[in-house]
Amino acid sequence: MKIMAVCGSGLGSSFMMEMNIKKVINKLNIIAEVAHADLASVTEQDADIFIMAKDIATSSSIPANKLIIINNLINIGELEEKIKDYFKDNNEIK
Repeated sequence: MKIMAVCGSGLGSSFMMEMNIKKVINKLNIIAEVAHADLASVTEQDADIFIMAKDIATSSSIPANKLIIINNLINIGELEEKIKDYFKDNNEIK
C-alpha cells in the first residue's frame, strides 16, 4: 500500500504531512509506503490513498474513494482520526 501526501507545491507542507502520516500509521500498526508530491504532478495511479487539504482537494482529479481530506495540515490529531476512519470504513483495521 502506498499513501501520498499532496500539497499545492509539493515541498514543505506535503513533506511535513508525510512525516506526520508515518507517525500515525506506525501508531495504528498500518504498513504502508509514504511519499509526498505536488497536486499538478500527481496521478491516480501514484498511490492507493491520497491525503490533502480541503482547499486543493476540490481541484484534484483523485477519486473520492482514494482521498482523505484534512482541514488543518498541522493537526496530527485530525490526521490520525481521518486515517483511522478511512481504514475502518474500508475494513482495513478494527
